[in-house]
Amino acid sequence: MNKVIMMGRLTRDPEVRYTQSDNSIAIARYTLAIDRRKTQQNQDPGADFPSCVAFGKNGEFAEKYLRKGSKILIEGRIQTGNYDDKNGNKVYTTEIVVEHQEFAESKYGNSDRDARDQASLEAAGIGEPSTDENGFMNIPEGIEEELPFN
Repeated sequence: MNKVIMMGRLTRDPEVRYTQSDNSIAIARYTLAIDRRKTQQNQDPGADFPSCVAFGKNGEFAEKYLRKGSKILIEGRIQTGNYDDKNGNKVYTTEIVVEHQEFAESKYGNSDRDARDQASLEAAGIGEPSTDENGFMNIPEGIEEELPFN
């Protein structure tokens, strides 16, 4: 079985290209920064930076929604390959072929892009729901009869 599940942040915006065919397919490439677990001595263990590639609809999703710093969860498989460079040296590659990807945090983070998106929503009269001190969404008064779990 070849299955990988990873969560990390994009190190840069995805690089997207399209195949040259009648039914062009999006191919998105990006790198994730994935923190390693802390050691027993509580030292900073560093991070890993796997290369990822997403095809088709996953590639289009990456182009449209993913940006540098986005925290995402990916599911896929490891794929290895090799080629000869221009000097005739064999180069070995390892990448994650993304079969599923999703956001791993709220859209309303602290980045400049998120702040602009939030400002646009607020200007349109659509804001992030208010929350209490524990981060739970406040339910407006008088809505209890509409809740499906009463």
